[in-house]
Amino acid sequence: MRPGITELADHKNQVVIYTDGACSGNPGPGGWGSVLMFNGHRREISGGEKETTNNRMEMMAVIRALGALKRPCEVIVHTDSTYVMKGITEWLAQWKRRNWKTAAKKPVKNQELWQELEEAIRHHQVHWKWVKGHSGVPGNERADELARNAIPPL
Repeated sequence: MRPGITELADHKNQVVIYTDGACSGNPGPGGWGSVLMFNGHRREISGGEKETTNNRMEMMAVIRALGALKRPCEVIVHTDSTYVMKGITEWLAQWKRRNWKTAAKKPVKNQELWQELEEAIRHHQVHWKWVKGHSGVPGNERADELARNAIPPL
């Protein structure tokens, strides 16, 4: 077990998740990574796509992490993506009211992933925490490493 990560799961009745996405070019090949912690246990998951964007990978990291949970949970999701954080907590309701259009009346990018994310959080009590990327936070650094390692070769 990696030192410095497990102790971040300090709430015994909560699942703590760190997520990150990475892209080599934007668009280009990309990867996502997630670190899930609960009651002293840790699970790491990751994946990649040959043609994607960084924002899509950031979203996939959260979607796949929540999808890995076997039962409804109280969850703290740490993300360094303001796109994911603001999208789910601030923009989503407005997009839906405007029939998936932005304030500029353009189609919302990644609509299918926003719908998938909305469905994934429906089963859980999710608290969102923004963390500054590449700032030495162990869970975020590990999620970043998983994401970068999951980028498919060209």
